[in-house]
Amino acid sequence: MTDFSYQLYSSRKFPPLDDTLRMLEETGYTQVEGYGALFGDDVDLGSMRAALDAAGLQMPTAHIGLDMIRDRPERAIEIAKALGIKVVLGPFLPEPDRPKTPGGWSDFGAKLGEVAKPLQDAGLTVGWHNHAFEFEPVDGTLPQDLILGAAPDLLMELDVAWCVKGGQDPLAWIASNADRIIAAHIKDIAAPGEALDEDGWADLGHGTMDWPAIMAALRASRCQYFIAEHDNPNDHQRFAARSLEAMQSF
Repeated sequence: MTDFSYQLYSSRKFPPLDDTLRMLEETGYTQVEGYGALFGDDVDLGSMRAALDAAGLQMPTAHIGLDMIRDRPERAIEIAKALGIKVVLGPFLPEPDRPKTPGGWSDFGAKLGEVAKPLQDAGLTVGWHNHAFEFEPVDGTLPQDLILGAAPDLLMELDVAWCVKGGQDPLAWIASNADRIIAAHIKDIAAPGEALDEDGWADLGHGTMDWPAIMAALRASRCQYFIAEHDNPNDHQRFAARSLEAMQSF
């Protein structure tokens, strides 16, 4: 049976973290994914690990800011070792820093491959998490393809809904890149005009995406981690429960 995970970013508006972890345990999750704001310099990693252990949850994957991966890899490694993280994922590139040409995206991918090396040497897997912009063509080429092409040892966490928002067919992209996908964000897109107060996202199984087919494609890929995410839920407990039920049904 698959151990489904939950991206804690989905619950950022519902503190404290300890209550969220207990809610997820009671809902039936066994894994969570961390995100950058949880890992400030003042965080007590021992206390966080104790809270995870108390809730019976593991954190095998986490988003860690690209600036830390690049400039302070020793801190990223410390966080990973303390919390049992196996896969470190670069989460986002701000708009001013995004390349404007295919060559620029290839250069960015090559730099990602270089900054990943200290973490890889420490035994960690490193990947990149996409948004829509990596799937919006630049001179006829997808930035995500250029990133992976320039960094052969870099894997990725495929945010499938952002792939769709970028205008791509997720089934085709998964089939072409099955060996590069280590994790996936499992989230749904609401029908046009619906869930506007939740930024147009839907609880898994309550939106427009063909998740049974997508999940089958992901299971046929290298993907090991299936992580429920909603960028702005009004009720994180509702989202967590509905999404776990949907993932288990696919």
